Amino acid sequence: MKCRYFCAVLSILAAASAAAAERPNVIFIALDDLCDWVGPLGYQQAQTPNMDRLAKSGVNFTNAHTAGTFCAPSRSAIFTGRHASTTGCYTNEIYFHDHPDIQPLQVTFQKGGYQTYGAGKLFHHPAGYIDQRGWNQFFVRNDQQKLTGWPLDSWSEETPIPQPYPNSLYNQGQKPANQFFLEWGKVSNDQEELMADTIRTNWACEVLRKKHDRPFLLAVGLYAPHFPNYVPEKYFDLYDIKAIKKPPYKINDLDDLPKKIRKAKTNRMRIHQRLVDTKSVKHAIRGYLASVSYADAMLGRILKALEDSPYADNTIVVLWSDHGYHHGEKGDWGKHNLWERTSNVPFIWSGVGLAEQADVSTTVSLIDMYPTFIELCGLPAVANLDGTSIASTIYDPSTATDRNVLLPYLDPGGYAVINDTWRYIHYSDESEELYHVKNDPHEWTNLAAFPQHRAVIQELLATAPKEFAPPGTPKNKLKLVTEQEKFHWRPK
Repeated sequence: MKCRYFCAVLSILAAASAAAAERPNVIFIALDDLCDWVGPLGYQQAQTPNMDRLAKSGVNFTNAHTAGTFCAPSRSAIFTGRHASTTGCYTNEIYFHDHPDIQPLQVTFQKGGYQTYGAGKLFHHPAGYIDQRGWNQFFVRNDQQKLTGWPLDSWSEETPIPQPYPNSLYNQGQKPANQFFLEWGKVSNDQEELMADTIRTNWACEVLRKKHDRPFLLAVGLYAPHFPNYVPEKYFDLYDIKAIKKPPYKINDLDDLPKKIRKAKTNRMRIHQRLVDTKSVKHAIRGYLASVSYADAMLGRILKALEDSPYADNTIVVLWSDHGYHHGEKGDWGKHNLWERTSNVPFIWSGVGLAEQADVSTTVSLIDMYPTFIELCGLPAVANLDGTSIASTIYDPSTATDRNVLLPYLDPGGYAVINDTWRYIHYSDESEELYHVKNDPHEWTNLAAFPQHRAVIQELLATAPKEFAPPGTPKNKLKLVTEQEKFHWRPK
């Protein structure tokens, strides 16, 4: 009797172990500030052969949108599976300080039996932002980082940068804003292996060369193409400065915007004007594109390591960017907007059992990743996630249907609602924008004031949150406390 009982238990455990072994590994690759200027999204000026290859091997979402308008809120939303309207993480709030009860994505993977490996800019890059929970190993480049709150330090003293510094035409003769803002320049090719993103990429490749007895999550965050656009010379050489094409700009593009946002963006146009005055618009675009190609090369290294590993036939690769970037559109250089150039990002899924050579134009959000992984990887259920699983679409793209997705802004009550036809923008002061994105892809004509479009606005408004969480504790109200290789935040 005992033998039959224990044999049955062993049989169940063996079946569970086999089921776990069959679950796919996941390679989760994050890029920073990468807009839709990549080959898979139809942008012909960028040279992105590895992204092109990844897209052809899987499902390429051409109408995917970020979950936050800059690094910190986007990454908080992705790792919690909850919008800022739920968590209060609208800007630089630290979600695990205000919401220690929220189970982040890597913990869910770990509870589901996965080994978890992380490196690079997965969370916001300053000290104190990495959520240390749930990682079997999180890689940083030196031990000093572990003692000071795990900052990324992508451009620390040992990192090669061009000389002289500053190097870009924009910054020559003045102190660079934010130290590296609108900085670009060539690093010698023989220094590529010393660059922070290269080191992180090589570490990820080493993880793929190891033997794993359980399914694994390998999450890698590259800082590129975020400024500074310092990359090896060979990536600049891919782009002839004379052949660089600027995006289309419209004179008086800001005239039909609400008063508050029009004033803010008019002030910010001084950046674009300085680029024009220094004859450096094309140079800035070239630096960005060079960084995109460098990031693409790092992706290529990871894909090659996967192909050469025992895990090639049982791994899902997901590529995404935390948000896009403006290159003078609407007079802006940056993000922090609710417009297309900030929101539309690369989003590619490829791997075991998934569809191939599929371009999907229906609207999705990066907030959808958390519930999708739960379904694809057999992870424990997590309640109250804001996203929608897109697993059925990844398996069979013909099942995709369009829907409205939310993009919260920098404060409660500010947001965009986006679908494949419309973008509705609502600011916390009740001002509005509305764009017919199929007819007006550059968002040059704000239709919000036209009475005939009121019904559309009401329909989109109906899908927006009815309540918004108050902002969480601002970072400047907190003190980072380090304890050996651990840290926590406490009120000042």
